[in-house]
This record gives sequence, structure tokens and C-alpha cells, in this order.
Amino acid sequence: MSAIDTREKIMAAARKTVQAHGYNALSFRDLAAEVGIKSASVHYHFPTKGDLGAALARRYTEDGIAYLSNLMETHKDARTRVKKYTEIFRAALVDDNRMCLCGIMSAEHHDLPPEVRAEVNRFNDVNVDWLTEVLTQGAAEAKPKKAVRRQAMSIFAAIGGAQLMARGHGDVTVYDEIIDSYRHAGFTP
Repeated sequence: MSAIDTREKIMAAARKTVQAHGYNALSFRDLAAEVGIKSASVHYHFPTKGDLGAALARRYTEDGIAYLSNLMETHKDARTRVKKYTEIFRAALVDDNRMCLCGIMSAEHHDLPPEVRAEVNRFNDVNVDWLTEVLTQGAAEAKPKKAVRRQAMSIFAAIGGAQLMARGHGDVTVYDEIIDSYRHAGFTP
């Protein structure tokens, strides 16, 4: 197995662990056993748990940026963009009742090393910025940028809350019902 393959397998195993149990559940020994390598090999690729957490959040954010860019290019109306956006959070629930990686890490904010916290905050900012752009482009009339950004922050937080409630119930239909209620109430496009 090449060094790149090993690093990718470690990242994949770590991502699943964090999405299911949070950052504090990361154990180099457990990751090594799952990947089939020695614990020292995990340390070779990621000298510290903070290095691994930051790499996970950075990759997750970069993947998110690519997905959001694609949504902007392929869908022109705000309603479809936001619908597709909520589907990525739903997908985590469908994948063994997992959470958004940076969402679950945000809940552990005080336990995160600074480098991980910075990447998680970047993810949050990327999402709020994207939602702000979608709401601005989809608005029938111009609203103050600050008001649109507050609405984007509220939508982002509400989607995370819907995901959390659905996970607590172990039922993705809870997420679907909440997201549908947001649309019907006019909270989201």
C-alpha cells in the first residue's frame, strides 16, 4: 500500500469516526487497527491528533466548496439550490445516522486544538457566505446585506439543528419534515 493510499484510508476512517462520535472519539490506535497498520504509521502521516482533525476539516471544506460551486453553476434558482444544499446534510444521516463533520466538531469547539477550530470556522463561514449569495441572487428586491447574512446564518443553524434532531430520533424522516416545514413557512426558498 502506497503512502498516499494509507493516508487516504486513515482520512476515510477518521472521517467516519468523527461524523459518528465526534472529534474526541478519534484514537490513533483505533484508526490503525481499522486501517490495518501500526499506530506509528498514523503518526507518520499525522504527527498529532490536531493535524489529523485539521486535515479532515480542510478536506471536508474543500469538498464542500466544490459541491457548492457546482450547485451555483448547474442550478439557477434559489429554491433548487437550497433544496440540493439540504440534501448533502440529509446524506450524512442516511449514511449510518452520521452528522456533518464540521457540525459535530463545532459542538466540541472548546476541546478542539486551534488549527482544527480554524478549519471548522472556515467551513461555517463558507456555508454562510454561499447561502448569503444564494439569497441575494434569488431576492425579488434588494435587502440590506447584513439582513441577508443574518438570514443565511439562521438557515445554516436551522439545517444543523434539523440534522441533530433527526439523529437523536434515529429517523431521517424527522429531518425531511423539518426541512419541508422551513420551506412551507417561507424561512428558506
